[in-house]
Amino acid sequence: MNSKLHAVTDAAGRPLRMLLTAGQRSDYIGARALLDGLPPAEHLLADRGYDADWYREALEDRGIKPCIPSRKGRKVAIPHDEARYRNRHKIENSFARLKDWRRVATRYDKCPKVFLSACALAAVVMFWL
Repeated sequence: MNSKLHAVTDAAGRPLRMLLTAGQRSDYIGARALLDGLPPAEHLLADRGYDADWYREALEDRGIKPCIPSRKGRKVAIPHDEARYRNRHKIENSFARLKDWRRVATRYDKCPKVFLSACALAAVVMFWL
């Protein structure tokens, strides 16, 4: 069983919302599901898997400036702020810290709801308590 964990974090890398999708699904599915729950922000940092015109437009409609590198297959690359994008390591660090919990790293829970609950519990304990 394969899955992807999508997360919306604050500027310090603390998870605010999480969503679990099937591993073979596109990142656009997670982006669409988390779009309505985005907190007010100036910028959104995301990896190139979230690079889509409709997503950039939806973010700009909300007053959020996307900082997303263009996919390699894009004919015309859309520039992004590389200095700001370097802060995305905080997001990756939060995923790495979640995997410090053995239950999350080894995926003991085969049920997606239970696994997402374990991820949420780990995030609450590590980042918010």
